[in-house]
Amino acid sequence: MKTNLMRLSLLAAMAGAAGAHAAGVTDAMIEADAKTTNDVLSWGMGQQGQRFSPLTQINTKTVSKLVPAWSFSFGGEKQRGQESQPLIHDGRMFVTASYSRIYALDAKTGEKLWKYEHRLPDAIMPCCDVVNRGAALFENLVIFSTLDAQLVALDQKTGDVVWKEKIDDYAAGYSNTAAPLIAKGLLLTGVSGGEFGIVGRIEARDPRTGQLVWTRPTVEGHMGYKYDTEGKAHENGISGTTNKTWPGELWKTGGAATWLGGTYDPTTGLAYFGTGNPAPWNSHLRPGDNLYSASTVAVDVTTGQIKWHYQTTPNDGWDFDGVNEFVTFDMNGKRLGGKADRNGFFYVIDAKNGKLENAFPFVKKITWATGIDLKTGRPNYTPKGRPGDPTKGADGKKGETIFSAPSFLGGKNQMPMAYSPKSGLFYVPANEWGMDIWNEPISYKKGAAYLGAGFTIKPLNEEYIGVLRAIDPKSGKIVWEAKNNAPLWGGVMTTAGDLVFYGTPEGFLKAMDAKTGKELWKFQTGSGVVAPPITWQEGGTQYVAVVSGWGGAVPLWGGEVAKRVNFLEQGGSVWVFKLSSI
Repeated sequence: MKTNLMRLSLLAAMAGAAGAHAAGVTDAMIEADAKTTNDVLSWGMGQQGQRFSPLTQINTKTVSKLVPAWSFSFGGEKQRGQESQPLIHDGRMFVTASYSRIYALDAKTGEKLWKYEHRLPDAIMPCCDVVNRGAALFENLVIFSTLDAQLVALDQKTGDVVWKEKIDDYAAGYSNTAAPLIAKGLLLTGVSGGEFGIVGRIEARDPRTGQLVWTRPTVEGHMGYKYDTEGKAHENGISGTTNKTWPGELWKTGGAATWLGGTYDPTTGLAYFGTGNPAPWNSHLRPGDNLYSASTVAVDVTTGQIKWHYQTTPNDGWDFDGVNEFVTFDMNGKRLGGKADRNGFFYVIDAKNGKLENAFPFVKKITWATGIDLKTGRPNYTPKGRPGDPTKGADGKKGETIFSAPSFLGGKNQMPMAYSPKSGLFYVPANEWGMDIWNEPISYKKGAAYLGAGFTIKPLNEEYIGVLRAIDPKSGKIVWEAKNNAPLWGGVMTTAGDLVFYGTPEGFLKAMDAKTGKELWKFQTGSGVVAPPITWQEGGTQYVAVVSGWGGAVPLWGGEVAKRVNFLEQGGSVWVFKLSSI
């Protein structure tokens, strides 16, 4: 690891050689990102992740005049799933692509300014496609993570590498696909690899240098660390209590990956990270709640301490994870957070203390639990709704097959929802599907898949799988819904122009009336959309952008569902739109 002094010297030299750079991205600018309209500085269009824009030039009356401004192809044969959210600053778009690539483009014309392609080893082991979900901006740097579990910081103007740091060992199953989060001047990242028996954690680094500041494991029993200016580690307290909710030794390879990244709320000073499934999937091997898997953890950004946690699926036996984004908002005079969990329930939680305020289904069919006890916050499990011990099967190699809904791909997966403070509604990209699932014997081997289950995903309806739902967090009522034949796998954006934008695997970017759900506009991008749209304004013109490129987990893991979408073509491009002047 390079020393701080070497990194700072390199930064100073590059700044001098480049001359007068454009104004750098400050922490204050990032904190104001959700309110400013001339840029998009963070994943979520603001640290809170609301994905709401105050822009109104494109609205319910004008959206029919939306036309392409430009399109840019990522090129080559490295297409696969494109789940990236672009960032906009100083007239440039920074957009990542599959196989750990990143491009800087002229935001008005689409001209390529530079490209960085990370050199990946042959033995990388991403669970769910070779995707990347975006970058972070800080000062004159653009920072993104790679499939071989590294962080790379590039000069925004030139694309030159300023620093590069290893997060962990890709040969042990670690990878990284999430966009980093900047909060209080720190770079916050998680880790991917829960299906390989890794140990989840959150890390804070100095974004100027890549130097670690603190690490916080998300599996109970592991030690957290803080780091001094020389990079020396000092113990910073064990997460939870060893063996309290993880009997035996399985906590040592417990999963709980923080693979979707986090959000931050400056009013609470807390960062919110979702954690993935415990490993292995066989829940009978690990009796107990298995903290902090399948949870939201609220972390003090300055110290790395877990201030509260809320576990959505204790002793998860279905791979329901809990990584879904925690979006903070105001309601009833409180600062709350909304979370549409993979397990099919929508949770409204006090953002300051983790107290459950409300929980209700956002999909039609849930078999593993009958509901959430609002007093205890725990699910009411369905008897015989959990896969069992495979050693008690007829041949001792396969447990009893049960049907469970949602499927392990979730009522909602990686695709981020949006919240409009204007309508007071969440706009949730949901899927209606189930699965046959059974457990199989499993043992841990470094770098090998660590599931211990078999499964087949099945659609629940002939008419649709995906459905965009407008949900009232006060009542739990579905205000309107828009059904889609294929599963929804792309994120959502909403605007003060009373619009909701989202993409479909069939290739359409669509605009809906935020109040009624009426479809007002759509455009065929040429490949499936599995990424979230953004909007910004420059020179008096409002733009909308989305990345197009079919892929992600569905065609890899989708079972019978995958057969229904096998006609879809891959691609790799970013599309930008504006209102026609004609």
